[in-house]
Amino acid sequence: MFFVYILKLENNQHYIGFTRDLKKRLVRHKNHSSPTTSRISPKDMVFYAAFKTKRKALDFEKYLKSKSSRAFTQKRLI
Repeated sequence: MFFVYILKLENNQHYIGFTRDLKKRLVRHKNHSSPTTSRISPKDMVFYAAFKTKRKALDFEKYLKSKSSRAFTQKRLI
């Protein structure tokens, strides 16, 4: 399985990521061993979705990071 997730950070911003091993990736975020969240710690995981294929997960992550998804993300996911 492949996962797309949204973390709420301490500064109330959101981080959108992709991984194959969600538990391991969350540990890396919390231990500051991930460059993307090394300065700002995550508070909570607010959303995740599982996909059977890597392509579908990456496409969904790309969509969530696009400007066109901002309203959908704010209303439906977080």
